[in-house]
Amino acid sequence: MRAPLLLCTIAVLVHEASSLSAADPAPATPGVAVPYRLTSTKHVLVRAKVNGQGPYHFILDTGAPALFLAKSVAEQAGLNTDRNGWAMLESFEIEGGLRMPKVRARVDDLFQLEGMNSLGLAGVELHGVIGYNVLARYRITYDFTANRLHWVPLDFEPPPIQSIGQGGQGGLELLGPLMKTLAAFMGVRPKFSAEPRGHLGIEVEERNGRVVITRLLPASPAAVAGLQPGDVILAVSRTKIVTIADLAAALADARPGDVLRLQRLRQGATATVTLTLTEGL
Repeated sequence: MRAPLLLCTIAVLVHEASSLSAADPAPATPGVAVPYRLTSTKHVLVRAKVNGQGPYHFILDTGAPALFLAKSVAEQAGLNTDRNGWAMLESFEIEGGLRMPKVRARVDDLFQLEGMNSLGLAGVELHGVIGYNVLARYRITYDFTANRLHWVPLDFEPPPIQSIGQGGQGGLELLGPLMKTLAAFMGVRPKFSAEPRGHLGIEVEERNGRVVITRLLPASPAAVAGLQPGDVILAVSRTKIVTIADLAAALADARPGDVLRLQRLRQGATATVTLTLTEGL
């Protein structure tokens, strides 16, 4: 099974194996593997930076007309809005290496996010919604058996959104402040654990029952430790590695600053190297 991936500890990005035979190799599929998680409310959540600031937590919503940013995010990113609440982002970077320049976003504190944040319903603080003007540029493959979404760019530029009505939610916009008041009355104090991912910086694939390194990111912990393409990963700490799933499990709880001992096989010789994880996006 061939399954290249970029390891960022708790998010292991796996490209699906092809069923084609070796005599009929599968063509390379363009795109980016984006780490995601499901919130406690079962929303698909990804992390992104806005103008280099962040990362922030965004949920994907195919029914939303645009990219929405909380006002606090816009302030931290130094965004200026027009009279209708729109701002132009110099860069919008979704974890996994998906970078988009010049993205238009609506700055607004959506009552849905305000309410969930006030009561801590999602289990993590939400900072915005990724909607149509971003999602329509990609074909996105959802695989809820893996920890990644596959985004393939399309030759399509969504038409600009002219306007989004102000106060046209039938009074629903009052729910956000109402839920904040309710949370205070009930004594609810949400505890969000926004922990950064540990970053190893390798791509691997399974070959004949072994996990083999195929590529290293420059200056990554793996590269600094002297790992090379072609090395077989035998163990991480005390966990034996036979499959990519084993490697994902071994790194599931790793965080920036953690020191790992990785046993590798190279040209018949085994060795153990020590790596210090850095912070991913």
